[in-house]
Amino acid sequence: MDTPRITASFPHDDHFHDECGVFGVYNHPDASALTALGLHALQHRGQEAAGVVSFGGKHFHSHRALGSVGDNFNSEDVISRLEGPMAIGHVRYSTAGGTVMRNVQPLFADLVFGGFAIAHNGNLTNARTCRTELVERGCIFQSTSDTETILHRVATSSYRKVLDRLIDALGGVTGAYSLVALTRQKLIGVRDPSGVRPLVIGRIGDGHVLASETCALDIIGADYVRDVEPGEIVVFSETGMQSLKPFPPKPSRFCIFEYIYFARPDSVIEGQGVYSVRKAIGRELARESHVEADMIVPVPDSGVPAAIGYAEQSGVPFDLGIIRSHYMGRTFIQPSDTIRHLGVKLKHNANRAWIKGKRLILVDDSIVRGTTSMKIVEMMRNAGAKEVHMRISSPPTTHPCFYGIDTPNQEQLMAHNMTVEEMAKHIGVDTLAFISNDGLYRAVGEEARNQASPQYCDACFTGEYPLPLVDKDGHSGSEQLTLLSED
Repeated sequence: MDTPRITASFPHDDHFHDECGVFGVYNHPDASALTALGLHALQHRGQEAAGVVSFGGKHFHSHRALGSVGDNFNSEDVISRLEGPMAIGHVRYSTAGGTVMRNVQPLFADLVFGGFAIAHNGNLTNARTCRTELVERGCIFQSTSDTETILHRVATSSYRKVLDRLIDALGGVTGAYSLVALTRQKLIGVRDPSGVRPLVIGRIGDGHVLASETCALDIIGADYVRDVEPGEIVVFSETGMQSLKPFPPKPSRFCIFEYIYFARPDSVIEGQGVYSVRKAIGRELARESHVEADMIVPVPDSGVPAAIGYAEQSGVPFDLGIIRSHYMGRTFIQPSDTIRHLGVKLKHNANRAWIKGKRLILVDDSIVRGTTSMKIVEMMRNAGAKEVHMRISSPPTTHPCFYGIDTPNQEQLMAHNMTVEEMAKHIGVDTLAFISNDGLYRAVGEEARNQASPQYCDACFTGEYPLPLVDKDGHSGSEQLTLLSED
């Protein structure tokens, strides 16, 4: 029998994970406290590390740590040391290489013009290429994050002004990025020309805010102003807000998976409420693939809004046939094989008395490897469900993401290896259906997917990558392009 090991973490659930969220405040006496609160609201975008850099009293101040925001920014002592009216923050979800302190953001360096801090949501698809060139020029990297590539490009730029250096640096990278940066005088926000990852502007009193999502504005009582536009640089300084668009324009390709899963349901992104879009996806799913059933059951929590929309459209009652534990956290042991098999019950449990003898339609946001879906279906069967059907509020995920989402290699994606019918048999459901690409686009307000020039980035469903995969083209396999950490 396996012996449990102390201090190991429990395996992650079977979902795609966004790798980070960013937040920034300019001209507010409680900038660091507001930033910590904003990061709390963005915790769903990264749970493994958090950091804040502030400027005040003629100095930059930093606190970065492994773990959640609540674990590391929960004392008055920490916040009081992050003095000043300007601050930026970051939450991180690591890739396969794991999280170590040298990769925790914001990254900071003293450059020729002064201190410069930067935090990044996204992924550079030419990070390895840029890193090799910079190392050959004598740059010494302190982390294995692709964000440091931008930092070195700013440091080595021949331009004099900070903004010119940043524009020059970003002109040599490809990929998806939403950035917040901090100098002694300025808070800067940047969104890549295709607008793959979100970034919004807020206002609180006389101060300004940048955040990955509007839910982070809500928590601090800031007013939403607008989204940072694709390819736009916004600069906050004592003269107010400045907007620049220095990059050649490109078609917008916002990540459609933000609507399906990544963003918090109470956020508004690209002008649309995430909760409303998820309900609309559920309604489209019911129109496309409904079967006779007694109950619509969401897989909590990510399947709830789509399940509500499905129930409204189909007329079948919505009920909580699965109860989620919100106190799972991390286990203090690495379970044996037998206990690991039961691990899904740490997070989900069947509402046995309510589902026994019923025909169920389970609604979830996606199927990645299929491991969690199999266990949930088995749980429903064991609880006495008469039939178990599954409906998924995204198309089949057949390709990995290279733009800032932690995804398995393509060979590990169930939809890459199996037909829908084979997946249904493997998971153990009576029927399985996914929303169509056109149905998904209708739910977000389009008539259909434009096949010649899609309105969103949907590469994980179609394999049509809108931005060049520079590093991947020079390497075998489909590995995540972010440079891997080393312990």
